[in-house]
Amino acid sequence: MGAQTSQNRRPFIDRLVEGMERVGSPICVGLDPVLEKLPEAVRAEHWEPPAAIEAFCVGVVDAVAGIAPVVKLQAACFERYGAAGVRVLEHVGAHARGRGMLVLLDAKRGDIGISAEHYAAAAVGLHADAITVSGYMGPSTIEPYLNAGLGVFVLVRTSNPDSDVVQGGEMKGGGTVAGMMAGVVAELGKRWMGSGRGLSSVGAVVGATKAADGRMLRERMPGQVFLVPGYGAQGGTAEDVRTLLRPGFAGLGDAGVLVTASRSVIYAGGEGDWKGAVRGAAERLSREIAAVF
Repeated sequence: MGAQTSQNRRPFIDRLVEGMERVGSPICVGLDPVLEKLPEAVRAEHWEPPAAIEAFCVGVVDAVAGIAPVVKLQAACFERYGAAGVRVLEHVGAHARGRGMLVLLDAKRGDIGISAEHYAAAAVGLHADAITVSGYMGPSTIEPYLNAGLGVFVLVRTSNPDSDVVQGGEMKGGGTVAGMMAGVVAELGKRWMGSGRGLSSVGAVVGATKAADGRMLRERMPGQVFLVPGYGAQGGTAEDVRTLLRPGFAGLGDAGVLVTASRSVIYAGGEGDWKGAVRGAAERLSREIAAVF
């Protein structure tokens, strides 16, 4: 197993499994704040966009604490506001950590060498426990994050429809580009295994809307947790999620899926008691995914 930093004393995968089992749910709530979609009460109280976004995100974190073990912060939604937005990203990450949640930075980094090392250090400074990464420049795009003590979720079969153009492409020797990337992820993951569950801190992004490839990808990646976008509003179903589960799993902690939803949860409330509506949406998502098991 690779080295872990002193900040993250145990492998990410062990902390993820512990978090899922503690709250009894393998869900992740995505924080993709868009100013125009925030409740009017939040925007009226906080005139500056970064302040409004921070108040909203902190409110969402408080609403879903104890229901979702992980929050996923979409870096672009914060970075568009420059230094002020990055400070908000840091504050929200720290707040989520303080509420006992793991923080997944959705940044989809994809560089190598010293650039990747800088990105990894930045993610750690933003209180991230894990990060999304594009591995299409090879394993050296992934390893710096692991060396920094982070978990990684590597893009393998993403939920957007036009991902078929690249990820569904046929390889000359057989199989698809996604299948090839799955092999890279599985091989790298062997060096970053957790304690006793057969799972790795190297995970994969596999969309619920691409469940037709799910069984093949699960066969290629038996030791990976799949970060699963695309459930619900994008068309993914509970049956789609079921195809991504690890065969013979004992419980939700080692089933190998972390199902993520953003807009359907964080914008559930509109006006009025928007925090209560967010919590209710997270609870519904948790119940729906629990039914998969």
